Amino acid sequence: MTPHHGILRTAPLPGETTSSLICRIASRYGMEAKALRSWWQWSNYQPAHDSGGGRADVEVLLNAAGRQLLASLCGVSKDVLARALPSWEQDDAKLPSGEKEAPAAVWRIGGAATGTAAFGCRLCTARRTGTAARVVRYTPRWQRVCVRHGRWLLDADADQPLEYLSVLRLPEVSAAQRRWAGVARRAVRAGVVPERVFALAYAVVARWWEQALGWERETAWPWRLHQVAGGDAGSDLERWRIVGRDAVVFPEVVAVADALLDPAMVELVWRDSGAGQPRALPADGLFCRRLGEQVGRGWLGPLAATDYGGPLTSWMGGVIRQRRGVGGPPGYDSDPWWVRQEHQPASMAGQLRALGKEKKAPGTGTMWRTVVPPEQRALIGSLIDSAEEQLVQLRGVQSGPTVEVARQLLRGLGHSASLVEAAWKWTAVAAVNGGVPLEEVARWVDMPAEELRSILTAGKRDGRG
Repeated sequence: MTPHHGILRTAPLPGETTSSLICRIASRYGMEAKALRSWWQWSNYQPAHDSGGGRADVEVLLNAAGRQLLASLCGVSKDVLARALPSWEQDDAKLPSGEKEAPAAVWRIGGAATGTAAFGCRLCTARRTGTAARVVRYTPRWQRVCVRHGRWLLDADADQPLEYLSVLRLPEVSAAQRRWAGVARRAVRAGVVPERVFALAYAVVARWWEQALGWERETAWPWRLHQVAGGDAGSDLERWRIVGRDAVVFPEVVAVADALLDPAMVELVWRDSGAGQPRALPADGLFCRRLGEQVGRGWLGPLAATDYGGPLTSWMGGVIRQRRGVGGPPGYDSDPWWVRQEHQPASMAGQLRALGKEKKAPGTGTMWRTVVPPEQRALIGSLIDSAEEQLVQLRGVQSGPTVEVARQLLRGLGHSASLVEAAWKWTAVAAVNGGVPLEEVARWVDMPAEELRSILTAGKRDGRG
């Protein structure tokens, strides 16, 4: 075979990365991918993981001559490749241009170049191509279930060996994917981009997932997690909680997305806020209670309602402000569907990297989660979020009589300060109990060690620490 004449036809799969297609072409001809890639001139080195292993989510951008070469090798037209490969026409400053330029390529990471890359189902690939080769495709999370083979397809950017999780015993996961199609249509009718609805619901449920370690009444997620782990997550529970999160919570993500688009649910938010007579959102509000019921957890309402500063309460605040006609500058304050950066769930790859660093440094990274009880971690987070919520509410207290404005500001600031003070005391107690020397903690809070000791001791006597 010469570089410009492919003997065997290799068709691209929809959404496939160009790098994945090149690897499949090489495999088809019994070649090493590295040997085939030598037919292009490369402007940089192939990205790799910190461990030195090659990344599965790498992407290849080609110049015009490089695209012509790939089309010849595939035996398909450039139009077909353009429709199938999302990165096909992407340009890069490092790529040479011009009619006489040699075929050239540049490495990029798929997530940065085009979007979230995930593994394809090898069984489906074999069914279409005759070879059960590894495929990497740009696939959003609401399309990660291979319904035919009962597989949840994992992100390809993480340094871990699994390509999929079996969800054969979790029919609710496949059902959620079918349900999402209707939710997406509802979003379009409501004038909202479906991707943004999913992103918000995903942020809400991922936050619940982190808090669920302290939920004694939560039974569905632990059972599902053990199923995707092959029956028992065993002693590697922390890793499986990272790898299995998206598959396990997917049904709840779709259910929350559906609920947030429901006009009747939006009306409950308005009623909880006092409608024409503004008031703080109650812990027993109708909206959160109904939302808990819709995700099969009637007990969840008060926990969701008091998670101040989270993506759900931020969405509720945005809905209320829109209903009251209180505008603001472009951004999350004036857009209910805006997911703030701090609310965006950590990726599987990022969490696995952090977990690896913790295991390499015993007693430094893992100490907090293993030593501090989930109830204390939840309390510290709740205090911080409550303080943030109070401060956000104070932004609007800028008009009216001087006496009234000053009174509201000072009371609100005083309440926020007390919440912050309680948060740092609980954090200090947790740090000391976790083995951090009291003198070290005292230096962090800029306080004499004896004074900090007396404060913490008093807190324990009062039942606060």
